[in-house]
Amino acid sequence: MSLMDVRKQTAWRVALIALTIGTPGLVTASAWASLEDRIIAVVNADLIMWSDIQRESEPHIKLLKQQHQGDDLARRIKAAESIALTKLIERTLQLQEAKAKGIEVSEQELAQFAEQLTLQGSAVDLADPQQRRLLREQLLLIRVVDREVRSAITVGEAEMKRYYQEHRNRFVLPEEYRLSQILVRFRSVEERPDALAKIRDAMKELKRGERFEDVAFRYSEDPNALQGGQLGVVRQGELLPAIEQAIAPLVPGAISEIIETDHAFHIFRVDEKKPPQHRPYDEVVPELRTLVYDQKVEEAFQAWLARLKQKAYIEIKF
Repeated sequence: MSLMDVRKQTAWRVALIALTIGTPGLVTASAWASLEDRIIAVVNADLIMWSDIQRESEPHIKLLKQQHQGDDLARRIKAAESIALTKLIERTLQLQEAKAKGIEVSEQELAQFAEQLTLQGSAVDLADPQQRRLLREQLLLIRVVDREVRSAITVGEAEMKRYYQEHRNRFVLPEEYRLSQILVRFRSVEERPDALAKIRDAMKELKRGERFEDVAFRYSEDPNALQGGQLGVVRQGELLPAIEQAIAPLVPGAISEIIETDHAFHIFRVDEKKPPQHRPYDEVVPELRTLVYDQKVEEAFQAWLARLKQKAYIEIKF
């Protein structure tokens, strides 16, 4: 089982459990009753059956069958079943560890968790033995990882500074533009020629040396026309690709060619450009703390899981 299932906050975890409970194939155990079952793996005193593999991999295999066929499909199904087996082994080991550590989930806690799911719009039927078991297992997995892994993790100042230095490109603000615009809209194909003629007239006036603000006031259909077409500051990546491509090479004060987007023509002036800037350390400390913490939890989780595997008796008959 991936650590992603257990390292998020409670609300996120609840949503994940709702997804698990609501997955076709996981809640309809009777659908697998007709399968010729067999033992696939022995994990200490627990058995993993072929029907368990099928239940775990069924949603993924269903998608694969929609996208692939023939030998390629067969290879991908085999890989999906192998991944499902690995997840089941890891989940079994963690549940065994939870039992060994005396970690339990009370009926009240189970009911509270089910209530949270219901409030989020997920139907939970605790009278259904399968749903009840899945919910209890997820709570046990969260609790055992919190106790055995997360509780021992701390993040120091030196670690955050080292991470900041080693990943400086992660904390870069993209290039910023302060722009002004002349906008002419058209609602249909029939209106397009008139809109194109209008934006071309605006461009002619700009090329004659008319002030951009005055031309925007006369021609632009954007509400900002009253302010000379000023749009304010936007960051690289926030604009439509066609607009971004047109203004990227422009220097401050330069005017773009006519740009056509969906039902509109534009002329932009680049009023100011700010190059990419590194965010200062003090500004990103909360983000750094989370990133370093998550990294350390992941590393500790994988090491803990490896120890569980090393001391376990695992026999695979797949």
